[in-house]
Amino acid sequence: MNISLRSKAQLLLLAALAGCASPLPVPVEERSTVAVKEVAAPTPAPAPPPSLTLDAYKEHVARHILDRNADRSFSGRLPPMLPAVVVVSITVDRDGQLTDVQVQRSRDPDASRVALASMLRSGPLPRPHGLLAANSKAITFSETFLFDRDYRFQLRTLAGPQ
Repeated sequence: MNISLRSKAQLLLLAALAGCASPLPVPVEERSTVAVKEVAAPTPAPAPPPSLTLDAYKEHVARHILDRNADRSFSGRLPPMLPAVVVVSITVDRDGQLTDVQVQRSRDPDASRVALASMLRSGPLPRPHGLLAANSKAITFSETFLFDRDYRFQLRTLAGPQ
């Protein structure tokens, strides 16, 4: 008997699937008539507060910045060629106060001014709960401002694909 390669593969697949079958149910024995003392269910431990990740915090900050600068931002699809991109370094203390804002990268001084002014209008930022190191007084992260030709911006953290 000559079995084709395809038939062999099908037989192997069937054998593997048969090995994955669950066992047959075992009949339940008759229950004991001995009285069982009811035990109160243990009280569940309180759920820990949700941990805030840096990415989640950056999204929260980005929404905050856009709320404070609605007239200077735009939504929707990004243009195929961005006229200006500004990367800003942001330092926030444990109370959400901006302690430092600097342009890390930019080729357009006007876009840099818009980004910095937008950051200053946005302060104070949300508090970075749980993100500061034990001996740290502040946290530093970057945000990228993506500009259209009218110097309105989207923030990279919230922007869709280009």
